[in-house]
Amino acid sequence: MDRIKIFSPATVANISCGFDALGLALEGIGDEMVFTKRNDNQLIITKIEGANLPYDIDDNLVGTVIKAMLQKLDLQIGLDIEIYKGFKPGSGLGSSAASAAGTAFAINELLGKPFTKTELVQFAMLGEEAACGSPIADNVSAALFGGFVLIRSLNPVEVISLPVPDDLFITALHPQIEIKTEDARNVLPQEIPLKDAITQWSNVGGLVSGLYTNDYKLIGRSLQDVIVEPYRKKLIPHFDSVKRAALNTGALGAGISGAGPTIFAISKGESHAKQVELTIDNIYSKTDIEYYTFVSSINKEGVKIIK
Repeated sequence: MDRIKIFSPATVANISCGFDALGLALEGIGDEMVFTKRNDNQLIITKIEGANLPYDIDDNLVGTVIKAMLQKLDLQIGLDIEIYKGFKPGSGLGSSAASAAGTAFAINELLGKPFTKTELVQFAMLGEEAACGSPIADNVSAALFGGFVLIRSLNPVEVISLPVPDDLFITALHPQIEIKTEDARNVLPQEIPLKDAITQWSNVGGLVSGLYTNDYKLIGRSLQDVIVEPYRKKLIPHFDSVKRAALNTGALGAGISGAGPTIFAISKGESHAKQVELTIDNIYSKTDIEYYTFVSSINKEGVKIIK
């Protein structure tokens, strides 16, 4: 294989109660990337569309991922790289993760699949660290594995795929403002009360149980974040109004996608999810903030080859 074109999905991380430990992949929104082998050993980014990102391979997370993979195999190859961003960096939808996971997947395919999916997560985490300052695993794991994932451990990396009830749909509202992951992390407290930690652990357990048993009411009751959301919601205009409206319209739960500013809601059934979309659209249409909304099923496949 001398050329590969891939689609790498956007993702929702944390999913309210699972800070840095839970993630899911979205359908229909993400990045496309093309990797073409060269006759020399140069790594050259030839095209970037959809975002203002560095063309210098040493400054782009794509280069970080590729070089780590080649170094692990003691190989040298040349590549022309095209990046087509389907959504903006700083959205809270895993923009850097889509690029990092997509790169790891594509290079593995070009090299004959020498690495496992879990090893690809580790390489993609290096890209996240280059972009955000932290080797975050939730978004890249969701992009690579697809569906719902639980990051049980980072050392060693252990990713657990969770069941995806067929009737779960995501509604998202993306205000056109940027929140950098590093800034969103800086607003968080360094210590939390034990009672809050217990509540959060219980909610994660409840959410996982609800996914396994198709218990939509339990899923909804478990989508509560008492640790991160109270601090990060201050960075997102009209967050409380949007969340309240989503819940009043029948969403199982709502919260901050990743570091924000995207707000997500989870509903049972596509029709419910679309009703939630109309409700939150009505709220933001009265503000002076540019935004867009969408409804998505959960992408069970993750990164994939496309023609």
